[in-house]
Amino acid sequence: MHYFHYKGRELYCEDVPLSKLAVRFGTPLYVYSRRTILEHFLKLKDAFRQLSPLICYSVKANSNMNILKMLVEAGCGLDVVSGGELFRALRAGCPAKKIVYASVGKTPQEISRAVSGGILFFNVESLPELETINKIAGNLGKRAGAALRINPDVEPGTHKYITTGRLTNKFGIDFAAAAGIFATGPGRFPHVDLNGVHIHIGSQITSGAPFVKAIGKVLGFIAVLRKKKVRIEYLNLGGGLGIIYSKEKPQTALEYARKVIPLLKSSGLKIIMEPGRFIVGNAGVLVTKILYFKKTPLKRFVIVDAGMNDLIRPALYQAYHEILPLDNDPAMPAMTCDVVGPICESSDYLARHRTVKSLGEEKYLAVMSAGAYGSSMASNYNSRAKPAEIMVEGTKFRLIRERENYEDLIRHEK
Repeated sequence: MHYFHYKGRELYCEDVPLSKLAVRFGTPLYVYSRRTILEHFLKLKDAFRQLSPLICYSVKANSNMNILKMLVEAGCGLDVVSGGELFRALRAGCPAKKIVYASVGKTPQEISRAVSGGILFFNVESLPELETINKIAGNLGKRAGAALRINPDVEPGTHKYITTGRLTNKFGIDFAAAAGIFATGPGRFPHVDLNGVHIHIGSQITSGAPFVKAIGKVLGFIAVLRKKKVRIEYLNLGGGLGIIYSKEKPQTALEYARKVIPLLKSSGLKIIMEPGRFIVGNAGVLVTKILYFKKTPLKRFVIVDAGMNDLIRPALYQAYHEILPLDNDPAMPAMTCDVVGPICESSDYLARHRTVKSLGEEKYLAVMSAGAYGSSMASNYNSRAKPAEIMVEGTKFRLIRERENYEDLIRHEK
């Protein structure tokens, strides 16, 4: 469910026409629906109310400070994967005990800041990382919380670049190695409270079966640990819930809850979840302006002012994003074409062999479902300035990120 819809011919975000924002702020332009973001968070919270989980929004999906602050004020925790994201989380006012920290390559400096800040725990990806955390916590005279990220070797049925729970992936620790770490934990890591297990098997997963399989394997593992008197307090389920980009039929929050709550209810574990795309994916669009039409003997191209530097998902993952006209004028033609950007790369496209309605020069298009991994993965490639971002709330809107200018591009260069 999202709040982008047509009123007559005009495409709106909540109660604001997107064309009004495009004219006022220019393009490319990211536009978000506040109502969509909050409702998706609350749907997940309500679906799992029996377990009272700590829901930690995955900052990497969209790290805009306005979005983080809004979610924190609604009671959400945050899942971070870098020192920069930790900085954002604390600056957004998130209590340290609602922050969990993943990533396979945490630096000593990042670990030190997180330990000093008193975060809930690290999702630990390797034995050397755990040793480093223990050493740094000891040097600081503090204790660090930690959960081992288990790699359950489960096929999630998603794109290979966003699969993270197979033994061929760089993420997590296999069951045998994890058992050895837990067995020696108290004596070997005296400055770490190693009392949690974490899994995250991938992203954009539309079926419940991979989650059920992974959770089942991990619960069996925890049962064995408990028989050996290893104290496990937390189970972090990670994220990965899929959304609708095209014809997908992903499970709802309630359907997901109905499948996994029976597995978790009697475990006595404190549950943590790390949704990202589920909360913000369908809450944002990328508005772009048509510049030119180009016809070759084999193809038609619609050239727009947004490129792979603004939204890299189609180029990187061959991802599908629906493309809609801001003005759905029935008198304007539809065209089967490639919608491409201005970047000097053949992979710079937003859609291939797509029939798009109501096309005309100087008209605007909305690239849908761009709220997750859009602006957060944007770059300055080809020395292009990053887009502005707008938050809409009912009939009101505000600028939440200024458009970069050319001076910004060279500001830190000497």
